[in-house]
Amino acid sequence: MAEALLRAHGGDKFEVFSAGITPAGVHRLTKQVMSEVGISMEGHYSQYVGEYAETSFDYVIPLCEVAALSCPNFPGDYKTINWFIDDPIRVFGDEERKLMAFRITRNIIEKKVLEFIEKNSK
Repeated sequence: MAEALLRAHGGDKFEVFSAGITPAGVHRLTKQVMSEVGISMEGHYSQYVGEYAETSFDYVIPLCEVAALSCPNFPGDYKTINWFIDDPIRVFGDEERKLMAFRITRNIIEKKVLEFIEKNSK
């Protein structure tokens, strides 16, 4: 979600990469809630963070504490910005409850993305 939202709102101001410590594909509810705000997840896929171990970044934004602790030390100087956000996959209950959790997560990430863009646009 974060990658797609930053691409959608940041345009060409940022080069965006996204990866996880245990990539698992794009969840169907992620696709659904992103389409609700006009963002297609077509072409998005989960990547392993180790694939970027030799890549230089200006910013690294872990979305959970486990990711922050497991992130490699990337080369160069970069700023780490922790956005510890609850994973909506961990919500149990009926479909509507799960869908609401994904919507809430999308909205939280979108707010953080917009704040990030405002503070860091060059």
